[in-house]
Amino acid sequence: MPSMPATAGFASPGHDHGPCLDDVVERAKAAFDREGLRLTPLRRHVLEEIAQSHRAVGAYEVLENLARKGGRRLAPISVYRAIDSLVAAGVVHRLESRNAFFACHAPHGGDRRQIILACEQCGAVAEVTEKAVFQGIAGAAKAASFDMRRALVEVMGVCGGCRTAEGAAT
Repeated sequence: MPSMPATAGFASPGHDHGPCLDDVVERAKAAFDREGLRLTPLRRHVLEEIAQSHRAVGAYEVLENLARKGGRRLAPISVYRAIDSLVAAGVVHRLESRNAFFACHAPHGGDRRQIILACEQCGAVAEVTEKAVFQGIAGAAKAASFDMRRALVEVMGVCGGCRTAEGAAT
């Protein structure tokens, strides 16, 4: 398992990201195999671009990075289709509030009930679990006679690394 920090869910600044990237690619291969699909070269390149860090990145940023590395420009729809397949496989998630995508570094069950923590300063994204939050949401929905389809919790704030850097700067 990749070395994660004391700050739950967030990678330590300067950590060796290689194992994180390898883990995501291996889980993607397994997920696509389970579905009888291929992790095509384009899907893998898109996944690697998204998984280069623990940040959320936009599809056009992925597109630009691929063009810089590959020398040719892909159609945006190609990148979006690759991203859609990676999201469907559960190895990439969408940060709804920013219309950006991040690699899932926290294997979890099919319910995908994770709380997304997003740092407003460095762009780092982490997933954490807290069953009570989702039980509360389900209870509130039921009390309102609301047929809940899915629950998404995104929390914006400042990660421990940025808070430490802020403290050192003052």
